[in-house]
Amino acid sequence: MTGFSPDGAPEGVRLQKVLAAAGVASRRVVEQYIVDGRIRVNGETVTELGRRIDPDVDLVDVDGTAVQLDVSKRYVMLNKPTGVVSSMRDESGRPDLRRFTKEYKERLYNVGRLDAETSGLLVLTNDGELAHVLAHPSFGVTKVYIAKVDGTVTAQTIAKLTKGIELEDGPIAADKARLLDSSRGSSLVELTLHSGRNRIVRRMMAAVGHPVTELVRRQFGPLHLGTLPAGRTRELSKIELGALLTLARRDSGVAEAPGEQETP
Repeated sequence: MTGFSPDGAPEGVRLQKVLAAAGVASRRVVEQYIVDGRIRVNGETVTELGRRIDPDVDLVDVDGTAVQLDVSKRYVMLNKPTGVVSSMRDESGRPDLRRFTKEYKERLYNVGRLDAETSGLLVLTNDGELAHVLAHPSFGVTKVYIAKVDGTVTAQTIAKLTKGIELEDGPIAADKARLLDSSRGSSLVELTLHSGRNRIVRRMMAAVGHPVTELVRRQFGPLHLGTLPAGRTRELSKIELGALLTLARRDSGVAEAPGEQETP
């Protein structure tokens, strides 16, 4: 809650001005949102038009969707192609992510990892706090993968993947699994997981006798790869960003110590 400065002037910035600057809506529309009780600050509904906030500290959501008040933050989706490592600088000289970030003036970092031979959705951002939370294994962000595997996958194998299998580092079960196609000695399997364990998709499929030959991540939390071509980037829409921030704020008590990041 903001107060008053030593000279008696109110501290902070009017809520409608902050949200208008963040691109939510015009000040007049935001004022109506406030009157209608659609805006919360730090979890509490705001109804007074004179409310002031500290944009650097306070958390605001509209209709339950988080709003990023810091307009210097950038959020980019990349369809990472195979052959590229999830690093901003690879010590071995392999192709890395710098080729995809050089067009942005901000210094962007990847949220989590995909191994070099896995393609698909990767988030790049200069929001270090969000990146840390979403990449932390204990947060358990849901990811959806499409795996092309050797052999004909049966309904029994799909059931085994969701019931759980034993790996060298402990049991694991897919949240969802379904067979998309099977022909010419190979199958397409869709796996939904929240695990952050290393190369988990490849290890799961190998454990049930169907080694992965191609792997793509199609979804990360509320984000969908859609028709974004391999090797291309785009900025997140306001709707996508709101959903991502809402997810990240849902569990602000995540451990501070960095953990192992996923490389499916």
